[in-house]
Amino acid sequence: MHASDDMSPQERDTRIQLAACYRLVSHFGMSDLIYNHITARIPGTDDHLLINPYGMMYDEITASSLVKIDLAGNILGPSSTGYGINAAGYVIHSAVHGARHDVGCVIHTHTRAGMAVSALKCGLLPLTQTAMRFAKIPYHDYESVAIDLDERERLVADLGASEAMILRNHGLLAVGPSIAQAFNTLYWLEMACKAQVDALSANRELCLPPPEVIEKTWHLYQPTTRRPFGELEWPAMLRLMDRKDSGYKD
Repeated sequence: MHASDDMSPQERDTRIQLAACYRLVSHFGMSDLIYNHITARIPGTDDHLLINPYGMMYDEITASSLVKIDLAGNILGPSSTGYGINAAGYVIHSAVHGARHDVGCVIHTHTRAGMAVSALKCGLLPLTQTAMRFAKIPYHDYESVAIDLDERERLVADLGASEAMILRNHGLLAVGPSIAQAFNTLYWLEMACKAQVDALSANRELCLPPPEVIEKTWHLYQPTTRRPFGELEWPAMLRLMDRKDSGYKD
């Protein structure tokens, strides 16, 4: 990536990491044409975010194509692609970034399995070890396409201090202090949803662990219990993208 003279090293690195995250979400089948968003806060700023240009597939995203915006959705500086941003993405992401200063990255998806579980009254069941990581996941009721600014307060209230949330009749939301941790959270939440859809499709009696086992497993996945999941895995994810196509760094 050719960085402008006034671009900080922190912004340059965040652009590269975020572009890799977009490519990873596409690689693992979690993208939705040109829709959805992954945003990252630029370190050293309280209100400057990077978001995808509205019109590009995730596997087209590069470091230089990402658009810098503020929390009000204003585009800061020229766009290298000529594309703008999606207002719905700004509403959801700015709400979280504005309220949660511990959050460096927000990911929202419309995957098939995520949408399926979001439409189930039972929500995400603790059927697998992976799902038990999210045993206390919160939910946000559907209010139509997320373009109304007044929804932000309710969305943030429902998310609370959690690392993930299921948006009813909509999709999944994952957040984290870093891009690495947010991606890891999303990946395993998606896997939990896929496993549940597969298990329910078998039309057989389900096996649920006892509550104390679910609670113990949930505890072991908390970032302060053993380690913040995602950081150890992230270099391997970047190597995967480098092997596939290192053009995301451009």
